[in-house]
Amino acid sequence: MAQRTVLFVLFDAVQSLDVTGPLEVFAGAEKHTPGTYRIRTASLDGAPVRTSSGLALVPDQALGDRIDAHTLVVPGGEGTRTPEPGLVGWLREHGHRAERLVSVCTGAVLLAAAGLLDGRRATTHWAYCDKLARDHPAVEVDPDPIYVRDGHVATSAGVTSGIDLALALVEEDLGREVALDIARHLVVFLRRPGNQAQFSAQLAAQTAQREPLREVQSWITEHPDADLTVESLAARASLSARHFARAFQTETGMTPGRYVDRVRLEHARRLLEDTTDGIEEISRASGYGTPEAMRRAFVKALGAAPAEYRRRFRPAPAH
Repeated sequence: MAQRTVLFVLFDAVQSLDVTGPLEVFAGAEKHTPGTYRIRTASLDGAPVRTSSGLALVPDQALGDRIDAHTLVVPGGEGTRTPEPGLVGWLREHGHRAERLVSVCTGAVLLAAAGLLDGRRATTHWAYCDKLARDHPAVEVDPDPIYVRDGHVATSAGVTSGIDLALALVEEDLGREVALDIARHLVVFLRRPGNQAQFSAQLAAQTAQREPLREVQSWITEHPDADLTVESLAARASLSARHFARAFQTETGMTPGRYVDRVRLEHARRLLEDTTDGIEEISRASGYGTPEAMRRAFVKALGAAPAEYRRRFRPAPAH
């Protein structure tokens, strides 16, 4: 197998974890299977850069007149808010030459500014998805998944999702077992599916302002297997069903049914990852009632049935 060069682009106010997270994955793969990856870092002029947290990074080289990287990784960070024109110009001229073009977090902003995401589906940190879509209408922005693959271009969401994407690329290059070994070493799951939501139900929804609605939100989270129909939840809040549904959506940003769906999916996912409980038991505990109902929910939201999700994403027991 030919050695692949992985080149990380550096710039002032880059997010350090956007660089070091994926870099550690590829470095781990190289240690596991020597000769597979050559990892390089480069700034526009070869000078050191300072990350948004103040950490100084010294690149291996300057970004040259040509690119010899198999995988070009463009991280995000505060420096993407007012990107350096020279860096955008370099990406516009050379980015398409990489066999794989990867962004982490708001690195997608730099790719979009260089025209490299036009006509493609992409994602970025959830807080910047709306702006990316407004500023670059030729890009199909999907705010939900933690990473998106569109041909040879891969974009990932906020910070740690770059690790998930890097693990997916290593699995593609070297196989599942190598990627699994790296994930175990880094103490992360192998690997969150790319279409997994960027944040949990509790983070995705706003916290209701009124106390009865906040109490209902907590009740749903703590009792996913309970009767969570609108009528039942409205009774807990001492509101009519119609008034409750309208108020809940106004204050949380999603319907009661959508919130319940997210909580149940998240609860089932955690049980699959953290326990050895059977599928039928988990389906009951998560409020699905039957394994088939849970299977439909998983396939629709994650693209994998519960048994497959557990096989792929539950860490192996320690020895």
